[in-house]
Amino acid sequence: MTQIDTDLAMDAAAEPAPNISRRVFITVLIAACVLFPLLQVFVGGMNYYLHMLLFLFMNIAIASNWNIIGGYTGYISLGHNVFFAIGGYAGAILFAYFGISPFIAFPICGIVTMLLGFLIGSITLRASGPTFIISSIALVLLVRILLENWEYIGGTNGISLELVDLPVEYVKFPFYYLMLLLAVGSVAMSMAIRRSKFGLGLRAISQDEIKAEVAGVPTRRYKVLAFGLSGLFIGMAGALWGYYLTYLSPVIFLSILVGAKFVLMTILGGRGTVSGPVVGAIVFILANEFFVSQFGATELNIAATGLALVVVLLFFPEGIIGTLKEKDRLPKFLDWD
Repeated sequence: MTQIDTDLAMDAAAEPAPNISRRVFITVLIAACVLFPLLQVFVGGMNYYLHMLLFLFMNIAIASNWNIIGGYTGYISLGHNVFFAIGGYAGAILFAYFGISPFIAFPICGIVTMLLGFLIGSITLRASGPTFIISSIALVLLVRILLENWEYIGGTNGISLELVDLPVEYVKFPFYYLMLLLAVGSVAMSMAIRRSKFGLGLRAISQDEIKAEVAGVPTRRYKVLAFGLSGLFIGMAGALWGYYLTYLSPVIFLSILVGAKFVLMTILGGRGTVSGPVVGAIVFILANEFFVSQFGATELNIAATGLALVVVLLFFPEGIIGTLKEKDRLPKFLDWD
């Protein structure tokens, strides 16, 4: 038995019985999200809230997926919006040129980005620390140049898609439920990995990669696997988001700010925790929406949002969930680890 097997057995023995309040909270939360669109049917006037919620679900899926490589493994990637863009463009190409709806094609887009993640990870993960971060930024710039010069998909002009053929009051419904599905799936995968031998190996890599390898963890294989899996739900989210916008261009998906947002949401909530990216996405989206309402979509809004996040991290240096857990003040219903 390797050291990692021993540690996993000790963790399993020490883990408390499933927390009822946590299960009830998660069940009620998901049920409320499933039922919320009925307000649009019976009351109306909920399009703005449907938009905000599906946007939130998308960001929860993205942050939870990024957490696999950036949180559990400890490799900070500022280039994961590449998977967001590739998923979006793959869905757009399948729809615009082959007539395959993104509602059907989005799982294919996720598989494509995951496989590309394995390939990219096998190259970039030879580096670590600042070198890896720089390589992830370089990847964004490279893919952006490729997309801007690929005339088949519109180049810098982008590509337009036909709007889904539904009444305007219901047009957001399929996107809402599919984004909710992605959020639940991404969090569930994160939770399963966190509690597995694989997840324990990733956390060992994050703490000390050399010691992890000595202890029997196949570090290179685990890192590449984590990198690929961390692109799965991001690619699917990109496919649905591109269809929702009905327009895709490199600047929408491949700005440095988009990639940085993936990182900030996870750090804000707590890297390496299951519920951290969920809480981080909620706080980030609400803060950004508040400052947009106050200052409009300007640089002042970006500055105000950034300042607010800095203030939060001063009080919660390990992220909201991470700091509360460290101080033993985390409510049980938010402890999903």
